[in-house]
Amino acid sequence: MAGDRQEIMEIAMRAGHILLENGAEISRVEETIDRICRHYGIQSANSFVLSNGIFSTMGNQREEFFARVQHIPVSGAHLNRVAAVNQLSREIEEGKHTIADLERCLDDIENMPGKRNIVQIMASAVGSGAFCLFFGGDLLDSAAAFLSGMLLYVYILYGGYRLSRLVEHILGGALVTFLCMVFYHLGLGHNVSSMIIGSVIPMIPGVAFTNAIRDLTDGDYIAGSVRMMDTALVVLGIALGVGMMFTAYYRITGGNLL
Repeated sequence: MAGDRQEIMEIAMRAGHILLENGAEISRVEETIDRICRHYGIQSANSFVLSNGIFSTMGNQREEFFARVQHIPVSGAHLNRVAAVNQLSREIEEGKHTIADLERCLDDIENMPGKRNIVQIMASAVGSGAFCLFFGGDLLDSAAAFLSGMLLYVYILYGGYRLSRLVEHILGGALVTFLCMVFYHLGLGHNVSSMIIGSVIPMIPGVAFTNAIRDLTDGDYIAGSVRMMDTALVVLGIALGVGMMFTAYYRITGGNLL
């Protein structure tokens, strides 16, 4: 029975790991771990979740002691895996899974394929063009932002993954600004600011920012502050890249694009 309890704790932590790694908020991770433990009869389980780590313990006079710490690096959001773990936790509470089933289910969730690169590239292009229109650009501006957003995500997928996050976003902001300047001088677009704003939107960490606000409102101040700082660094990197490229343009040409 003690072995079963430890196995359940390991499974619960693994489910929490998948959630946290793929963009779930802190309260969801803690609730999922607690639900799995309670359903299988572990009443003494306690979990403390930060933005990049899970601390879980179990034990009292009737249950063997257990303690684990897992480090989860900050990464991107894969909400399909979050939704799959949520559905699995509901099915566990409904009694649809034995302990032996859970390892296989979690393996299937971890191996869920992400979006194909071409889909991500085209989604970035369409999003950039649409946001350019939203922020006041015309159809030519939107076409330029479409191309810029597409090339930006090619860089992110095939060039930026080896760099630190801050450097990746500085270079991404600089690349977008350079492309929009080139398109402007080629006559494709009239409003550089709308083109740039639309093009950088795919780099904005919207899920992380939303989760940071939710964590802060739920009282998870440490996790919320860490996620907010991570979001701020991304925005700072993008702004630095855009500013550096504008500064270089002004120094070289003396022109004014805005």
